[in-house]
Amino acid sequence: MGLVDERGEIVAMYKGIPQNDIGFRTDVLDNIPKSLGMKMLIRSMSPKVIAADEIGSEDEIDAINYAVCSGVKGIFTAHGSTLEEICINPTLKTLLNLHIFEKIIFLKDTERKSEVDKVYTLNKKTSEYIVME
Repeated sequence: MGLVDERGEIVAMYKGIPQNDIGFRTDVLDNIPKSLGMKMLIRSMSPKVIAADEIGSEDEIDAINYAVCSGVKGIFTAHGSTLEEICINPTLKTLLNLHIFEKIIFLKDTERKSEVDKVYTLNKKTSEYIVME
């Protein structure tokens, strides 16, 4: 697993040691732009999965596309509360149109925690995202 933590919000690194539990087999690149970090992880660490939060720039979209074309799976977060909102964002819409995401999960906030609200899955026959009940 490779994790790109651009602003140190996920792992809370202190003297090179993650302060949050991210798993034993997770390589972390922090304080580096996500797009560069993803490419560095692929080239040097050979992860099976890459994770990054708050994706949205064109460089990040290019890096995600590079990762997928390299056979790497991904877990990414982005801002948006509906599929329609995601489609309005031109860079995220690019990933949707390329059918990069197998699943899109929307969360809803309840009292001091988040819960799954809706899950969309890519129908590979029709290339449309359908809601899973």
